[in-house]
Amino acid sequence: MDNYKSRRSFLKKVGLGGLATVTSGVAGAVVAGEKNIDSVLSGKEETPRTSRAYNSAYRDEHLSRVAFPIGGLGAGMFCLEGSGAVSHMSINNHPEIFFEPNIFAAIAIKGAQPMAKVLEGPVPEWKIFGQRGTGNGASGTNYGLPRFDNASFLARFPFGTIELKDNEMPMDVAINGWSPFIPGDEDNSGIPVGALEYTFANRSSKTVEAVFSYNAKNFVARGEKAGIRKLENGFILSQGQGKDKPFTQTDFAIYTTANEQPVVDYCWFRGGWFDPVTMIWNTIADGKVSNTPPVAADAPGASLFVPFKLAPGAKKIIRVMMAWYVPESDLSIQDKGPDGKENCHSAACCITPADSGLEEYPKFTGNKYKPWYAAKFKNLEAVVDYWTREYDSLKHKSTLFKEAFYSSTLPAEVLEAVAANLTILKSPTVLRQYDGRMWAWEGCGDDNGCCHGTCTHVWNYAQAVCHLFPGLERGLRNTEFCEDQSAQGHQTFRANMPISPVKHDFHAAADGQLGGIMKVHREWRISGNHTWLKKIYPLVKRSLDYCIETWDPGKKGVLEEPHHNTYDIEFWGPDPMCTTFYLGALQSIIAMGQFLKEDITGYSSLLKKGKMFLETRLFNGEFFFQQIQWEGLKAQNPARAQSFGGNYSQEAIEILKKEGPKYQYGKGCLSDGVLGSWIAAMCGLEDPVDKRKITGHLLSVHKYNLKATLKDHVNPQRPAYAMGHEGGLLLCTWPKGGKLSLPFVYSNEVWTGIEYQVAAHLMLMGAVEKGLDIVKACRNRYDGRIRNPFNEYECGHWYARAMSSYGLMQGLTGLRYDAVEKKLYVLSRIGDFTCFLATATGFGTVRYKGGKAEVQVASGKIEVNDVVVQTA
Repeated sequence: MDNYKSRRSFLKKVGLGGLATVTSGVAGAVVAGEKNIDSVLSGKEETPRTSRAYNSAYRDEHLSRVAFPIGGLGAGMFCLEGSGAVSHMSINNHPEIFFEPNIFAAIAIKGAQPMAKVLEGPVPEWKIFGQRGTGNGASGTNYGLPRFDNASFLARFPFGTIELKDNEMPMDVAINGWSPFIPGDEDNSGIPVGALEYTFANRSSKTVEAVFSYNAKNFVARGEKAGIRKLENGFILSQGQGKDKPFTQTDFAIYTTANEQPVVDYCWFRGGWFDPVTMIWNTIADGKVSNTPPVAADAPGASLFVPFKLAPGAKKIIRVMMAWYVPESDLSIQDKGPDGKENCHSAACCITPADSGLEEYPKFTGNKYKPWYAAKFKNLEAVVDYWTREYDSLKHKSTLFKEAFYSSTLPAEVLEAVAANLTILKSPTVLRQYDGRMWAWEGCGDDNGCCHGTCTHVWNYAQAVCHLFPGLERGLRNTEFCEDQSAQGHQTFRANMPISPVKHDFHAAADGQLGGIMKVHREWRISGNHTWLKKIYPLVKRSLDYCIETWDPGKKGVLEEPHHNTYDIEFWGPDPMCTTFYLGALQSIIAMGQFLKEDITGYSSLLKKGKMFLETRLFNGEFFFQQIQWEGLKAQNPARAQSFGGNYSQEAIEILKKEGPKYQYGKGCLSDGVLGSWIAAMCGLEDPVDKRKITGHLLSVHKYNLKATLKDHVNPQRPAYAMGHEGGLLLCTWPKGGKLSLPFVYSNEVWTGIEYQVAAHLMLMGAVEKGLDIVKACRNRYDGRIRNPFNEYECGHWYARAMSSYGLMQGLTGLRYDAVEKKLYVLSRIGDFTCFLATATGFGTVRYKGGKAEVQVASGKIEVNDVVVQTA
């Protein structure tokens, strides 16, 4: 017994109990807190497989799936893999997840023992067989060229650094990949560019003579008018617009700095079979250069060469810069009413980009998506000129962000989770149309976006954009309350692309529409923009009045009528998840109305009623539950109601008679059960519900829904998010019985966005270790072995909901800056700390020590008139 206790204590110290931050190479593998320790020690559960410390470098098996997005917010991307390869090339205004172009850097060593290697680590084994084309030998790839023996990858967003080592080589090599990311500067953070900086260090005792090269097949070529153009210090891969526009204009530049004086081969050997790559490798292997001039057509690829000498112990950096320009697309989602402007109200026209703090770009009038950068730059050459001229400044500003963010003393798993999901903003999930307004998918399919229109109930969870790029976030509110809202107050939860007035022929989403009201309050508090608030308030009031009339016509303070939500179904009868949204929205309208001296008496009455109903009738002593109701409502019979769930079969009607409508949760313990309460906290509002009962619900979620292993869990839905011996937080369980025959869809799944919001909410309530249990369970699944650590997926890659992880910082520290009051709020759950802070006017860090907080500004300004240190 004593031995058991001592071993248990040791495991806690090294991080297996979620009670200590892992800061070294000790096993960073807590799956589900103390119950996992007990199962490991008792022999009932296998030892967690990961041995990587959180927020540390990825090596060996953990390097396998690493693919780090580089590109611009709303401008496309490519990924730098852990080996140094480039993949996921998605520059054509849509995802191309499996597009791995044949481009590579190489180094040739001249002298008595010449050798040449691609500047990459070993090809991950999973690529060798099982992908498209590998049954035919992976033709068209560069996998068969010599490589370095070892690689490691360290992420310090927006920078990713690879170290390459090989005993045969006299040099060690590092690759630093990055693209601009500057909070508060959405334009410079969204230019279509990226860079790879290669650092060579001579560790031999002799001077090394070498030739660096960067080589690319013309991967943008898609038919006629493809070619390779001349560019100073590099080349442009180009696809011209063909007859009848079968191809959009696509240009991709690869170049280096003038001081390198590169030699450029604008046309690889033209021939059949594998001739072009064979011949360019012959040139590389011989330590030579080729300077073929541009040709009129049929150039299969191009290379730039940089010969150099390196003395013993010396270092050299060669910068490879990339830029692209694809000014048009075929993307058009125009679900308009009969006249194309259904219910478009004139009040919408009063809110301008300037009101949101965005730069004014030309008004967009087309019917297909055009990226915002096409309004700023007339062609690729203009992008290249800007990127070249501003490179050092943009790197400096991005480094300021990196240093401020990573100076944090928060637990390593939290920093890793937050930073990993900021890559979503560089992925094809996010677009910015020609006039500068942001629009997004929920996530990325393999070849197309997944679930269009900046879906309100999904983007509710995402807490990053509102702090890092508040102008873009306010622009989303403008779209929701203007183009997406009818004269009656009905909101669609999916915006058109290009953004335009929508058709109102389906349910509003209760959590999405009510969450938007809370977020208007949040955006006002973050920006301090009273003019914007005054203009949008009448639209917000119209929205809330519609919600009351539609879902709470009896004025009970709860959502009683069937209400559509993020699970793509309707809940029938009062439920705490959407009712906490309702109460939070009522709080928001009261706070904003009081500031504007509006009458909010009716809303205050509803808030009191709803709070009483929720706390006394929907709480079972441990957690909140749903009261299923489908009779005695204004809504028609569920079997005839409009729904994504399809028609009721005869079998389903029998279930309806016994259990009520399909897809409810009833007596279940729902991980999202008090989601609206968490959103309220993120939006600068007081908790609308008794904190003790909120805490009780969250502790129940941790107790019942967090699983150390899913090997015996039944999931007939979408199991690959978490399965087998992996751990994770289930969306819902029924610990007290009452599970329905057909509970709400997705209930058996694990979503990272929900894991993070529950973890952050637990932290806010003081249950820090239990919150960390969940974070660790999530990041253990995304450790690079099976899944890409920088691509938390749900309904598609780089799924927006995962940006709920940004809320972990507020959960641990209570940090919130209120620009209306010019106050900084602190509620530390971890004692003294240093933490990153982004505001509408600047970013930096907050150092909290001995009950006092100090703001250190890294960029811009943060005006703080008072610091409010709160206690539990």
